[in-house]
Amino acid sequence: PEGLGAAVAGAVPWRSAGVVAAVVVLGCAAAALPFGPYAVVRHAFAALAALAAAELLLHHCRRRLGGVTGDVFGALAETAATMALVVLTFR
Repeated sequence: PEGLGAAVAGAVPWRSAGVVAAVVVLGCAAAALPFGPYAVVRHAFAALAALAAAELLLHHCRRRLGGVTGDVFGALAETAATMALVVLTFR
C-alpha cells in the first residue's frame, strides 16, 4: 500500500481504460493502412496481443503479490512491447 505503484493502481476507471485500448488498437491499424489490408490486421492483432499479455501478467502479479508495484508496471510495459514486436515479426 505504501509503494509508488499503489498511487496509480486502480486510478483509471474501466470505461476509460477500454476507450484508450480501443483507440490504441485503431491507431495501430490506421498506421498500417499504407502497407495494405494484411498489415492493418497484423498491427491491430499485435496491439490486442500486447494488451492481453499485459493484462495476464497484471492478473498474475495481483494474485501472487497481493497488489502491484512500480516494478510490476515496468514489467507490464516491457511485456506488452515484446509481445507486439513478436507478433509483428510474423508474416
